[in-house]
Parts: sequence; C-alpha cells; structure tokens
Amino acid sequence: MFFLDQSTNTSKTQMRVPTISSSSTSPRLVPTYHNHRKRISAALSAISSVVSKTRTMVSKAASAGEYTTIKERVTFEREIKKSKFIAVAGHVIDEQSAFSFLSQVKDPRATHNCWAYKVGDQYRSNDDGEPSGTAGKPIHSAIVSSGIDRVMVVVIRYFGGIKLGTGGLVRAYGGVASECLRNSPTCLVKSKVPMGVEVPFDLIGILHHQLQSFKAEDIRQDYETGKDGIVMVSFSVDFDQAKIVEDAIKTNCSRELIFYKR
Repeated sequence: MFFLDQSTNTSKTQMRVPTISSSSTSPRLVPTYHNHRKRISAALSAISSVVSKTRTMVSKAASAGEYTTIKERVTFEREIKKSKFIAVAGHVIDEQSAFSFLSQVKDPRATHNCWAYKVGDQYRSNDDGEPSGTAGKPIHSAIVSSGIDRVMVVVIRYFGGIKLGTGGLVRAYGGVASECLRNSPTCLVKSKVPMGVEVPFDLIGILHHQLQSFKAEDIRQDYETGKDGIVMVSFSVDFDQAKIVEDAIKTNCSRELIFYKR
C-alpha cells in the first residue's frame, strides 16, 4: 500500500514506500506515479511520427486552397475487453456546428462521450471523465493522421467492467476513431478565391463569356467606380484556376487589365 503525504509544510506531494526488512523475502514495492505518465507517452508516441508526416501533407493541401472532408455521417463499433466503443464521425464547419453535432450523437446513458474536432487550424478535444490525455488527444491524433479536415469524431464508451489502463485507453479511443475515419467516404473541396477586374463597357460581353466558361460564381457589376466608361466586375473561382482565368481574360480582351484578389 502507498501513502501520500500532503502536509502543508511541503509544496510537493511525496510518496513513501513502507520499509521492508532485509531479511524479508517479499519483493520491494516500486512507486508507479511516473510509470503512469510513461505509459501514456509510450502509447501516444506510436502514432506521433505518422501525425507529423500527415500534418505536413495537410499543410501543403491547405496552402493549395483545398481540403478533404467526409461526405456523410459514419459510425464504427468495436468491443474491447467487454467495453463497447462506438465512434461517430461527421462534417462540421465551426465550433458551433461541432457542439450541435455532439448534442445529436452523444448518449447520456453511456459511461463516457469523448470527442475531438478539427476545422482548419482550430481544434478541441475532451476526455469526458477518462484519465487526462487518454481519450480526446488520441481521437484528435486519429483525425490529423487521416488527413481529413472539417470533421468531428465522438467516441461513446459503455464500460464493461474491465479496466483497460492508460495505454489501453489510448489505443482503444485512437483505434476506433481511426477505423471510423478510414471507412468514411470523402470528397475534395476546393476553396474559392474572390477576384475583381476593372474593364471598359465594351469588354463586358467578352469578360462574361470567359467567366461562364470557367464556371465563375457570385458575378457582380459595380458601375460606381469613379471612372468614366469603366465597370468593376467581381467574381469567385476555384483557387487553382485563379491564374488561368486571369491569363485567359487578358488574352481574349487584348488589354492589360488590373486584377484584384482577396
């Protein structure tokens, strides 16, 4: 048995091991406080290298103006040592939609409803009563490793009577979250780039023809430019099409036009 000394005369908690006579054949007790932390670190380090590589991949994809997300809600279930784990993944666009999704799928009757979500560079996770770092963080790591963005994963646990230990919890929550995302149908979403260009009235027809051929959206015209015979036309195109659209318009209009991008 271990005894914790939390006397007010010391600022740190001390752990004392009962003295055992040298003539005793019983094994000496070993403090397990640091072992607890080591087991969590060891379990998380198994996926840390994968997470690092995937973060680079996701960062490159984001810089290219696109991201991968899931098309629909997906559920994955697994039983681990008599505990039932149910992972539910869904598309979210911000913190508000994430908490709305959580309220829809969580089960108040369950022992734990642990979760994590990622929207671009923003993310949050929650252990919901499990030991710190054993549920929410592994779920978040699974999301990062999958390369999927704008997604939330809620893992619902129904305790079966057998404790899994810290390492077991990390593997269980991270594992079911990974499997859930692996089974999810995904789609590539390309970001839109708002653009604008000032053109003479006589080029509006040519400009609109080019914008339609590139499937530009949100096309608007503003005649209050303060310049005679000039109109500002604003529109949005796919990120990877912006330079192509600009070059095509300049070529077909046979003018040196100035484009504005946001």
